[in-house]
Amino acid sequence: MTENFEDIRSSVRALCAEFPGEYWRKLDAEKAYPTEFVKTMTEGGFLGVLIPEEYDGSGLGLSAATAILEEIHQSGCNAAACHAQMYTMGTVLRHGSDAQKTEYLPKIASGELRLQAFGVTEPTSGTDATRIKTTALKDGDEYVVNGQKVWTSRVEHSDLMLLLARTSPREDNKKRHEGMSVFLIDIREAVDNGLTIRPIPTMINHATTEVFFDDLRIPASSLIGEEGKGFKYILDGMNAERILIASECIGDARWFIEKASNYARDRNVFGRAIGENQGVQFPIAKAYAAMAAADLMVKKAAQMFDAGEPCGAEANMAKMLAADASWQAADMCLQTHGGFGFAEEYDVERKFRETRLYQIAPISTNLILSYLAEHVLDLPRSY
Repeated sequence: MTENFEDIRSSVRALCAEFPGEYWRKLDAEKAYPTEFVKTMTEGGFLGVLIPEEYDGSGLGLSAATAILEEIHQSGCNAAACHAQMYTMGTVLRHGSDAQKTEYLPKIASGELRLQAFGVTEPTSGTDATRIKTTALKDGDEYVVNGQKVWTSRVEHSDLMLLLARTSPREDNKKRHEGMSVFLIDIREAVDNGLTIRPIPTMINHATTEVFFDDLRIPASSLIGEEGKGFKYILDGMNAERILIASECIGDARWFIEKASNYARDRNVFGRAIGENQGVQFPIAKAYAAMAAADLMVKKAAQMFDAGEPCGAEANMAKMLAADASWQAADMCLQTHGGFGFAEEYDVERKFRETRLYQIAPISTNLILSYLAEHVLDLPRSY
């Protein structure tokens, strides 16, 4: 259906071979950020794949980006430390001013600057971004930001952050999604000047935090696009985000299936390889079939995105089906390994924990089902 990008895939595999399971297990133990991995991927040009050549990027499409992320995960690595750069920079690219694009995109492509943080979700609003309470009020040639965001990952390891904030009250707008704006904030200048970052310990090493804004002053030039149109700009990038995350799930599923198949061939119990037993074979085969089907939807969604076609339903289905496939493969792989699946040295338990996230992030599977029911099947809105 689409080009396979084998040259890109082989290059990514070669780089990922430098970061085996021991590297990731050490990071897990220390709750540390994979700085060297991110640096290597950046220097290889893989994180700037969607940035146009005129801004020193590769100028390739989303299909190429999905190939990169899939290979990272199939290699046993984790792209969560850097994948946000691929889709957050799209807001700057599509809606930023010429000055903003010229200033930031080349530096993001080269790795001089990191745009890894995305401040949208709040403790009281969750997925309902139209009810956010963080405000950015105009004061002369500045905006004053107050509020709180949660699950703002990688902010401690990023130079820049995209922020969605209200510039006019919800009740003052005809539509609930109006009155929100997007800002590009320089974290280096904001920390200790109104921005406070608090890490959130989690079951996976995801470098996630909650952030607090207390009279943070940012220049008016931080505004991306038009004031009050920010929610639309954020939606623009959500299809890309979901397709990219779906490709990571496909990579995870492939890793689990290969890991389980190898173990089932080599592990002998009762004088025979456990892989000879259909009770072991069938779950592996079913996981493979689910992965292969989800992969087709991911490829279709990426192809439609690159062609500029509406792909909201396809992006959502790709994310849901791929996340389901990776979780099915993870459960199967752990079961195939038995007790050894819980041993850190096999990396199964680490990948098991990591891929579970995609049932709820970046969008809950339940909300994807609600979207399909309402927008594809024309059923009444359920929320």
